[in-house]
Order: sequence, then structure tokens, then C-alpha cells
Amino acid sequence: MLAVILLALLVRAENPLCSLWGTPQLPLLSKDGDIIIGGIFSFHDNVLNSKPSYSAIPGALKCKDINFREYQAAVAAIYALEEINNSTEILPGIILGYKIYDDCSSIPLAANAAMALISNQEKEDHSEAICTKAPIIAIIGPSGSSPSIAVARTVRPFQIPIISYFATCACLSNRNQFPTFFRTIPSDYYQSSALAQLVKYFGWTWVGTIRSDNDYGNTGMATFLQAAQQTGICVEYSEAIYRTYPREKFLKTVEVIKSSSSKVIVAFTSFIDIEFLLKELLLNNVTGFQWVGSEAWISTENLATLQSFSIFGGAIGFAINNAEIKGLKDYLLKIKTSDTPGNMGFNEFWEHTFSCTLKTQNGTSISNLCNGSESLSNVNNQYTDVTELRITNNAYKAMYAIAYALNSLFSCSESAGQFTNKTCTNKIKAEPYQVLDYIKSVNFTSKNGENVYFDKYGDPVARYELINWQINKDGVIKFVTVGHYDVSLPEGEQFIMNKIGIVWAEKQEKVPISVCSASCQPGNRKAIRKGKPICCFDCIPCTEGEISNMTDSLDCLRCPVEYHSNERRDACILKETEYLSYGEIMGLLLLTLALVGTGISIIVAGVFYHYKDTPIVRANNSELSFLLLFSLTLCFLCSLTFIGEPSIWSCMLRHTAFGISFVLCISCVLGKTVVVLMAFKARLPGSNVMKWFGPTQQRLSVWMFTLVQVLICAIWLIISPPFPNRNMKYYKDKIILECNVGSQIAFYLVLGYIGFLSVICFVLAFLARKLPDNFNEAKFITFSMLIFCAVWITFIPAYISSPGKYTVAVELFAILASSFALLFCIFAPKCVVIILKPEKNTKKGLMTKTSPK
Repeated sequence: MLAVILLALLVRAENPLCSLWGTPQLPLLSKDGDIIIGGIFSFHDNVLNSKPSYSAIPGALKCKDINFREYQAAVAAIYALEEINNSTEILPGIILGYKIYDDCSSIPLAANAAMALISNQEKEDHSEAICTKAPIIAIIGPSGSSPSIAVARTVRPFQIPIISYFATCACLSNRNQFPTFFRTIPSDYYQSSALAQLVKYFGWTWVGTIRSDNDYGNTGMATFLQAAQQTGICVEYSEAIYRTYPREKFLKTVEVIKSSSSKVIVAFTSFIDIEFLLKELLLNNVTGFQWVGSEAWISTENLATLQSFSIFGGAIGFAINNAEIKGLKDYLLKIKTSDTPGNMGFNEFWEHTFSCTLKTQNGTSISNLCNGSESLSNVNNQYTDVTELRITNNAYKAMYAIAYALNSLFSCSESAGQFTNKTCTNKIKAEPYQVLDYIKSVNFTSKNGENVYFDKYGDPVARYELINWQINKDGVIKFVTVGHYDVSLPEGEQFIMNKIGIVWAEKQEKVPISVCSASCQPGNRKAIRKGKPICCFDCIPCTEGEISNMTDSLDCLRCPVEYHSNERRDACILKETEYLSYGEIMGLLLLTLALVGTGISIIVAGVFYHYKDTPIVRANNSELSFLLLFSLTLCFLCSLTFIGEPSIWSCMLRHTAFGISFVLCISCVLGKTVVVLMAFKARLPGSNVMKWFGPTQQRLSVWMFTLVQVLICAIWLIISPPFPNRNMKYYKDKIILECNVGSQIAFYLVLGYIGFLSVICFVLAFLARKLPDNFNEAKFITFSMLIFCAVWITFIPAYISSPGKYTVAVELFAILASSFALLFCIFAPKCVVIILKPEKNTKKGLMTKTSPK
């Protein structure tokens, strides 16, 4: 007995009986055939809300809001099926049938429709029905992304191919999750990227976004945001809407839009969801925004009314390429109502279109009955309008894709099949998984010349039209094609704009501006505001020495050291070079003074040589006088090395020649001063001091003092000599050509040694100032050294604080001033006596003593 029970269970497990749970659900439209193709369309946009009582089995969900476009798409698929059945080229001898269900844009009803298609619900007696195979070979639809996900997951175990005509969610391209899903509409991955390129093309970097809170809107907007971030577009806000949301949620979205600073709104929503938002926008008079729409609503004629144009006027967005289906118009007008169960899908459509009521099934009559004389020829709505067949054409192509796959399947040659051992299928026993294999490789050209095939993700080639909402002279809103986007073209050529004027929001002639911050012009850099997106920034002018030569530069570029930035800070220009030149007034003036000083020194030397035998010249060692004049001439001449562009030789010569010449000069003055002092001390009784200060000693002392300076300069030139230098630190826009002293210690030793001798000379001359006037030149030496020391003491701060070429001018002025002081103070009085008062140029005149007053 136990063995019999086990055997019965085993047989039942091998051939399980189908047992239908629940009430059978009949299709809205159906037709018998050799092969049945399923269809799931959204004949209604919404489901009536119902609260379960929890006391009885819930009834079937009821739908509302008829969608004429879905009716048109379903009839287009049926029309394609009739064309195939009447064709001798595709599936000859095979009749295709269909079963079409309504999912009312609802996920539960879509899944329910899928279950109805894969189970044979028309059978009244299921007790003997064997669960052998699904009664359909493929499914067309649904139109929504979320319902498509539900259906694809429901039928996946049965390997039934699904071809959607309007589900665009990029998530459906995942072959691991949806291996049986195909579609004749491009994936939102391409549309989202195209929308980002479109926004960037018009320079909109500050936008708001609105999305449907479902798979279509969330996935599409996520892809757009990712692409937008890569192209530098910032999003001010991102709002989610859905048809079932309470009104308060839509009002909140309206307030966000009104308070925003962005003027462009990217709406990735279904046309149903944006209809709810449109109502609130109209009530709040929210106008002046440039709308950028996705294909789900941008080409929907139901939205294109004069009232909505005040909100959406000038909207642009991508839509599926429009098409023409020959003969469809006549076929659309031929549909009729039916009382046959499973084919009553047009009854509600008819009642809604003609505002009449059909007889009920029990024969009870109702007022305002449909009399049968109604004709769709006089109806003008979205169902009868064949000017916009963008989505309808996708349903038409879906039916042909299944037919061509079946045709390839049944046209299989032996030993060339796609199944085990390269076998072919039996026409009567064709399975969905077999059709699935052939759909993957389907490739045909539609009647309007479009090549139809699927890539490895089940997607077609992404091609879009860029349409613009415009209103013509008759007040009719038109979707004008202003551009194209074709992914199959090479990169850089995919986005093409037509030479057709675009109408912008509020009929603006120029492209609206929507930026958080205006572009930073060249000469400025962007500084991101703290806590704000990267599109919100301040423009900071580049500092001196830096430039930015392009718009919206993130950083300022530093100019090369020999260049500086112009006033606009957008270009580097070569710095001017500055040095004390012969061509400028100051250089010419100093040159003149140096030459005049040289000339005077030579003239004085000539006068002294002419009168070399006179007492006033012979007094106080005439040799020192000539040597002093020679050194003064050198002092005047060495100043010439300070004028002109510095070179290696001029830099080494100017400081060393100056140092040696001045030491020679001061040594001579010092010798003269010592001689004056010693000469008067020698007149004292018993003094023998002059033998130590004779001409030889004086000559030797001068050369010894000078030799020390020569040694200092020689060591200086050997160890670290002066060299020409391009000073770029003092001025930002100039290069100072100067002589770097090399060794600072050596330079200050040279100056210090000159100062040391000058101080000694001044002190000794000061001590000798009260000696007899006629013979005493100590007063003149004192005065000259006083001027000399005053000039060089004043020189130090002036030298340090003077910029550029003025540093050289100050040093040159000090050299000339001190040289002229020595020349005039020491030699002018003697020249006056020699030339103007020759009577005093006698020995008697010089020997006459006068006491100081």
C-alpha cells in the first residue's frame, strides 16, 4: 500500500496538475492563433484607492484615467500582427494571436497580468490540466520601468522574452537580473548623458531637478547627476514627486522652485506625475523657468495645451524619433466594441470617447446609450492623431521583432540551428527560450527604413530628436525638432543642432542664463565659497606677477621672473630694464659734471704747471699738489664707469677705481695737512722734526696709504669681485641692472678705509686751522674735509633708501660733490692769488705772519 502511494506521488511530481488559485482574469483584447503573443499595456494611468475591510477577500483593483496613447500603441501592435499574418514573407502558414492585459500603470497589476499570461486562465476545468508550458511565446510591454521590472522578474524562471516599447530605466540593461528583457526604446543611460550635454551646451551650470519617485525617475536622475558632475554642472535642489503623493508634497516642491535662484529645471518624470505638478504650478503662477524634459513627457500631446504653455512654453528635451506607419490611421478608426468576454477592451474607451453608455451584460438598458452610429473619424484626440507616433512606433517594431525571431526560428536549416547538436525546433512545440535565443540576434529593417536590432544588453541604438515647445500663428502648440543626438556616430559628432530658432521660456530671444556665479574673466581666479557647490564661487583678481588667460581659471599662473603681469592680469609682458644711462637727463647731467670736473682739474694743473716756480705753487710741496690734482682727475673720470649698462669690467672697475682714487686723493690731502703742522713745529727752537717729514717721507706715506687700498681691492677682486646683476626684487614691473658688490665685507672695508683717512685728515686740519693765514691752507683743507665727510655721511642713508638707478645716481653724486669740494676748497684760493692777485704770489707775501683773529 505504501509503495502504491509513493508511486502515485512520484507520477504526480513528474506531471504536476495545474490548479488555479483565485478568480480567472480575462484579457481586454485577444485573438486566437497558432502562436500567442502576450501584451501588457497601461490603458489607464491610475488605480482607484480602496481600503481593505479585512473581513472579506479583496476585490480586483479598479482603474481610472484612460490613456489614449497606450490604446494607440496596443492597436499599432495588433496592426503589425495583422500585417504579419497577411504577409507571405514572414511566418507563412502561421497565424499569430494575442492576449493583451491592462496594468493601469501599477506594479501589482502588471505582475498580475504577467501571471495571467503564463497561466492558462481561460480553462474552466483545471483539474486535468498539466503544467507543461506557458501558453504565450513572448510579451510586449509594459510601458513603465517599474512595472517592467516586476514583470521581468516574474517571467524570468520561464525564460519568456519581454520587449518593452517605453520602459527606459538603465537598470533594465543588467543582463544578470533581467536576461529575458529587451526594448525598442533606448536606455535612459544615453538620455541622461545627452541631457547633461544639452545643459552644458547652453552654458547652464546651476539647475534644479525634479524626478518621478520610481525606478524610471530615480535611476535616470542618478545617471544625469553623475554626468552633470563630470561636466561641471551643479544642482541647486533635487525634488521627487509621484502621482500618489499628497498635495502638500507637491506644494512643497512648488515652494522650492519659487525660492530657487536657478532658472533651469531638468524634469525626469513621467507625464502623469508632471501633470499633478503642473496643476499646482498653474495655481501658483510659477512662470519664467526654462524646462528641460525627458522623453516620457516632453512630447506628450496631452500636456501641450495653451494653459500649460504658460509654464512649459519654450521647453526643450529629447524625444524618440518620430515615424510614419502607413495604413495605421485607417486601422485605428476601424476598431469597434465587443460583447465577447476577453475582447471587451474598447468598451470603456468607446463610452469615454463618445460620452455614452453601452448595454450591460444582463441586457438592462441605461439612458444615453451608444446607438452604434458613432464614428472615430470625427474624433480628434491622442488616439486618432498619427502625427506623433514616437512611442507607438516602438510597439509596432516590438511585434515585428518577435515575428522576425520566430521566422528565423522556423526557417532553421538542419545542422545550422542554435540548439543542442545544431538542431532546429518544431513549429508546433516552439518554446519561449528558443524564441529568446533568436531575438538576441534579430536584425531587420522596418518599412520606414529604420534598422532594428538589439545590443548585448537588449537595447537598441540610442537616437533622439531634440524638440522645442513652440506655438504657431494659429495658437497650436508644436513640437519642433531643433537637433539630433545619435550615439552610433563618432564622439564629438553625436550632438547636432539644426539651424532652427529655439523659442525660450517667456518667448525670450536669447538663451536664458542660469549660473550660481558669473564666469570669472581672464585676470581672475575662482575661489569656491565655503559650504557651497563648485559652481558657486567668487572671482579673485590675480596678484601682481600672476595671470590667468582663460575664463573660469582655478589658479593664477606666475609669470617668469623676467616678466610681469599687465594691468588686466591676463598676459605676461617683458619687464623694462632700468639703469643709469647716458641718454636720460639725469645721466647726461652727471656725465657733464664729471667732464667739467675733469676739465677744471686739468686746467688747474696747467695753471700750476705754468706757475710752478712761483712761491705759492712751490709752498707746501708742489709735488703733492700735482698728485692731488691727478687723483681728483681720476675721481672725476671713475664716475663715468657708473653710467651705462653694467658689465663685468665696468662693475669691477667702478668700485676699485673709485676706492683707490679717493684714497690717493685723501692721502695727498693728509700729507699736506701733516706738512703744515710739522712746518710750524719745526720753527720752535731746537726742533728737528722736519727731517722726518721731508718730500721723500711725504711721497712714501702717500704711496703706503694708497698701497693698503690697492691690496684690499686686489683681494676683493680675487675672492669675490663685483658682477652685473639683474635685480627683480625691488620693482615688480622692472628689472634693475646693477652691480652687485660681491663681497660685502670688502666693499665696506674700502669705504671704511676712505672714511678712516678722511677723519684723520679732518682732525689734523682742524688742529692747524689757527696757524698764520698767509701760509696756512689748513682752514681750506678743514672746510673741504668737512664737506667731504658731510657728503659721505649723508650718502649712507640715501644710498640704502634709493631705488634702482637712483642708488647709482646718489653714489655718483657723492663722488662728484666730494671731488668738487676738494678741488675748489684747496685750489680755488691759490688760483685766485695766482691769476687775480699776483702781487701776493711772492716770498715776502707768503712769509708775512698774521695772527689769527
